[in-house]
Amino acid sequence: MNIYSILGLIQGFLGFTMQLMQKFASYIAGRKLHWMILIGILHAPSSFFDTTPIGRIINRFSKDIDVMDSTLPNAFSQSLTILITVIVTLIILIYGSLETIQGLTSIRAYQAQQRFIDLSDKFMDRNQSYHLASSVSNRWLGLRLEMIANLLTLLTAITAVFMRDSLTAVTVGLMITFALQITHSLNMLVRVSSDVETNIVSVERIDEYVKLKSEASWDIQSKKPPPYWPIKGNINITNLSTRYRENLQLILKDLSIDIQSGEQIGIIGRTGSGKSSLRLSLFRIIEPTNGTIFIDNVDIRLIGLHDLRSKITIIPQDAIIFAGTIRFNIDPFSNYSDAEVWNVLELVHLKERIYMMENGLSYLLEEGGQNMSAGEKQLLCLARALLRKSKIFIFDEATA
Repeated sequence: MNIYSILGLIQGFLGFTMQLMQKFASYIAGRKLHWMILIGILHAPSSFFDTTPIGRIINRFSKDIDVMDSTLPNAFSQSLTILITVIVTLIILIYGSLETIQGLTSIRAYQAQQRFIDLSDKFMDRNQSYHLASSVSNRWLGLRLEMIANLLTLLTAITAVFMRDSLTAVTVGLMITFALQITHSLNMLVRVSSDVETNIVSVERIDEYVKLKSEASWDIQSKKPPPYWPIKGNINITNLSTRYRENLQLILKDLSIDIQSGEQIGIIGRTGSGKSSLRLSLFRIIEPTNGTIFIDNVDIRLIGLHDLRSKITIIPQDAIIFAGTIRFNIDPFSNYSDAEVWNVLELVHLKERIYMMENGLSYLLEEGGQNMSAGEKQLLCLARALLRKSKIFIFDEATA
């Protein structure tokens, strides 16, 4: 997403810059040419005025200057835009061809040439069917709009003939002129209405997300746990049953477990046995269908999500590193001192490595931690978790 955002910003900046340069260049060129033609006229011999109509001179200063100031820059801009589009399209086609060539060895190795040819033909047929439907519908619409416009023009002319005694020539001409314009107006009306109907889907999609069922309350003032909760980190789960969505089968069914403070519990099971579901239930990412979860004698369903989730620390299987300094990655909200940060780095055996880096804690990490090894990224995530000093730690795939 960052790459596409940067590309979008670059495109917008280049488009704005190009338009600004075009307008500025048009202004300079127009002003200079206007000044040059004015000087030329003022210094022209009298014979020029004897042989040149005044209307022609005025036309040079009006229509020709207007075309140069308005029409030519737009035409040039469109030509340049189309040229750039053609060049970019060719680059994409060439790049796509290179990617295809790179995958050619694998396709031939698995003898899948015919399958990919059929897949390409299928996509081409689908694209052409949409294009054909659009072209035919436009022709159908244009023919009927022309027929309607011609009928209206005919009716207008017949009306003018029958009412010739009460209508002036100016009125008749005006009626026929507007009748002739009705084709374009009807065409635009249908197209604009169609565009509105098509684009209104975006509003419907936005409204669909606006009306999404939200999570439980983020903060419940009347049900806030004690400030130092949880003190021990005891977890008591009783008859827990849960499912991911309504009308789906239960993932966990009547699960009961009692975990005391200081215990290290490993949950082992095959894929789909409910390991991740139990983790999600502790964070209330999925709500229980039945049963209860108590942490230090507090029912987690009764407190706000922020109060719950801020007290539990999870270390994911895949290390999550943000673009920024090492200190920002360990303490993104600046809640701890540098001494505490160095202390957790020492605990995970990263202190010496970070200390030797340029700028130390201010060393900039790339998105995803591309300038760190996989092991260092995992240790950095562990340091981030230890700094919070939570009573409950959850390791996702601890053996990984």
